[in-house]
Amino acid sequence: MDLEEIINKIYHIPQSSMETLLAKVTEVSLQKGLLLLQAGKVETNIYFIKSGLVRAYADDEDRQVTFWFGKEGDAVLSMKSYVAAQKGYEHIELLENSTLYKLESACLRDLFYTDIHLANFGRTLVEHELLRTEERLISMQFKTASQRYADLINSHAELLQRVQLGYIASYLGITQVSLSRIRSEIR
Repeated sequence: MDLEEIINKIYHIPQSSMETLLAKVTEVSLQKGLLLLQAGKVETNIYFIKSGLVRAYADDEDRQVTFWFGKEGDAVLSMKSYVAAQKGYEHIELLENSTLYKLESACLRDLFYTDIHLANFGRTLVEHELLRTEERLISMQFKTASQRYADLINSHAELLQRVQLGYIASYLGITQVSLSRIRSEIR
């Protein structure tokens, strides 16, 4: 997915603003297994996924809790670092070899002061992430594991082919045994 398409999916900006933004972006190709962002660090970059797959997780005692997957077209950032310049709480790991568009957060913030269209893009990006987080929170609080799995199938079925079941189970807030039971009930 090309960067112009990704940006305009979030918020349509004029071509002159797009060219200003594109001049600040670099494309990077990275290997599966790399920790793109690390908990306990102030992250200084934002990424957009051209190709590949990532997961966000947090460490909880002796396990990792997966709470987000990112695929082609998604933004990848530590919201706490981006908004508050504070250490993030999440790790973001590449689950596939990936090609990403990389942009320094400080550079983007500077563009917000000079281009209202890019400022509106940045605001809309954060609003989209807030809505996605709110939907996830509501789902975890009010839906059963079976309902969450059905939602995942309906909205992101391709993840089931690309992500190992242990990560899917963690994302759903259940054990892998429970996920196997839910999958067999649906069949």
